[in-house]
Amino acid sequence: MSELDRKLKQIEELRFKMLKIKEGKSFTDPEVLAASQRLDIDLNKYHDLIIKMKKGENY
Repeated sequence: MSELDRKLKQIEELRFKMLKIKEGKSFTDPEVLAASQRLDIDLNKYHDLIIKMKKGENY
């Protein structure tokens, strides 16, 4: 499994986790915000990997 595939799997897991945490809470709940921020970090890493691939860099 490539790094890109692993990151995509992790994103899906974090997204599911965030949705579970969100149940019955507002989007401004600290726990929901923390899960959302963690997801954002991994989405940015995934984007960076794609950019590196397009530039032909090792990843």
